Amino acid sequence: MAYNVSEEGAYAVLFTVLCLFALIAFASADFFGKCLGNANNLFVLKQDDEEGTVDEDGKHVNNNRKADFFLSARDSAPASAIALSYFASGMGAWVLYGPAEMGANAQIGWLGVIGYAFASSAPAVVVFTIGPLIKERCLDKSFNVTDFGRQRYGRTMQFTIAVFSIFYMFVYMVAEYTSISNIYGSFVTNPVYEFDPMTVSVAIGVITILYTSVGGLPASIITDKFQGIMVGLLVIMLLFAVSVHPENQLTVEQWGKASNWTVEGLMAGITLFIAVLSAEMFNLGTWQRVWSAKSESDMKKGFIGGSVLIFLLMMFFGIMAMIAYAQDPVAYDTWTKFSFLSFFDLLAPLAPAWHIITLILVTSLAASSVDTLQNALMSSFSSDLIRLQKHYGFNEEAPKWIARVLILLLNIPAIYLGAKAYDVLSLFLIADLVCACAVLPVFFGLMTEDKGPIAAPTELGAFLGTVCGIFTVVVIGVVVEAEGGLFDYFWLENDAICALCGSKTMITFIVTPISAGFFCLFFSKLDVLIRGEESARKPMLTFAGEIPEDEKLDEDNNKDDDNNKEEEAAKEPKQEPVEETAAGV
Repeated sequence: MAYNVSEEGAYAVLFTVLCLFALIAFASADFFGKCLGNANNLFVLKQDDEEGTVDEDGKHVNNNRKADFFLSARDSAPASAIALSYFASGMGAWVLYGPAEMGANAQIGWLGVIGYAFASSAPAVVVFTIGPLIKERCLDKSFNVTDFGRQRYGRTMQFTIAVFSIFYMFVYMVAEYTSISNIYGSFVTNPVYEFDPMTVSVAIGVITILYTSVGGLPASIITDKFQGIMVGLLVIMLLFAVSVHPENQLTVEQWGKASNWTVEGLMAGITLFIAVLSAEMFNLGTWQRVWSAKSESDMKKGFIGGSVLIFLLMMFFGIMAMIAYAQDPVAYDTWTKFSFLSFFDLLAPLAPAWHIITLILVTSLAASSVDTLQNALMSSFSSDLIRLQKHYGFNEEAPKWIARVLILLLNIPAIYLGAKAYDVLSLFLIADLVCACAVLPVFFGLMTEDKGPIAAPTELGAFLGTVCGIFTVVVIGVVVEAEGGLFDYFWLENDAICALCGSKTMITFIVTPISAGFFCLFFSKLDVLIRGEESARKPMLTFAGEIPEDEKLDEDNNKDDDNNKEEEAAKEPKQEPVEETAAGV
């Protein structure tokens, strides 16, 4: 591959795009006030001011409301914003590698490409289906699915969900930093070893932390909206440029070598569906969009729209990879060319201007994904920090600053690992398999009543089910005689060559969640039988002074009843006392 983008040009693209998104984020935080005039409506999500309290002097008190809006953008985003935000935040720079690895592999072919596209778009359908149920369970006071774990189970499962979510999002960040660093390193004219790709990751990490710290989730949604539009336009331009270039033209015979329908492709598609769905259920950035939507209708329309856009983008990169393979199948089959770089093989003969456009595209993709992950992590850290602040009464800004420091610390190892250039698809498969161990125990929590002999999950049952899911992967690793230690099979067999080829990976992804779900229900039933219904339903762990959710709900209901009675009494007309007169006597 030959690219002639100068190092100065690459840096100019990087910082121009990032600064543009930073300005949009600052505008979303209303930094520019009336300077933008009517255009301000394009950048600011309107907060519903109906809620709030009034102090003794009659002044509106909205500090808690502001903090809540900063973290959740609650009830503010229309369907179009949700669609573009879900699309842009879910499609990072990794999409130039992942679908390409499917399309430029003759063993996988069409079913792998379609399966990956379907797998990437399917989580939206699940989220908008169960999202209203989870919001209802959380009494609409939460930010993400970790709060559902606390409300439904208790602190132990909340912590477990948080660990799985943070792990998945951390791996996602590593994959993003890996992708964007590799792309910039490949495009500059200097040899790769003279160009420090870590600089790109640091720039994206620092600038996204800066503008998300200022604007919160509203800023992320607004920047996602512009990023989504930009990505769509750039992809259409690249589709036209790649398709019409003479060197990328194919004969029917050439296309036939890439256009395969294979059993391996079917197995890869099934694996990816389970893997991506399991992992995305722990993507707190996705769940934030459930609470930020203006209404349930906006949420559903937004997720459907975003899902369609994701499917189309994944198909685009997958088909481009198939075209690249069809041009030179021998090179890909003999590892002279690598399947995950196949899209770049199509870009190489294009004019330098198209290489610049590609850099703008991947920078937009990376920034949109990373800023969503930054916000999701901030939400995860801040949720309990805000509760502690209310309980102990320390500085109201402290939760934000503590969360910002934690995010900064988490980015340091992510950037470092991103420079190691691990295989992107393998990174995602590791995180996916870990999440598959917990997905059913967590979301079986939507079942709150016994179904015949099946007991509704208890916190102990859900926790032990998750542990059994992890143990299942270890057992499978022993059975297939995976090399290395007990937990080495989480890297999957043959991951460096083709982790999705063959049936072993598919069987692992099928058996693991089923095992975890079965043992969740099994241990829940056992828990109820041994400890009794009342004890088994109580949280395993509570903080000092913390009121269990059911008791808190009863207490809130009692307060509401008392307030309603006082309001009704205040509305009743007071009777004037009747003076007795001599005639009356």
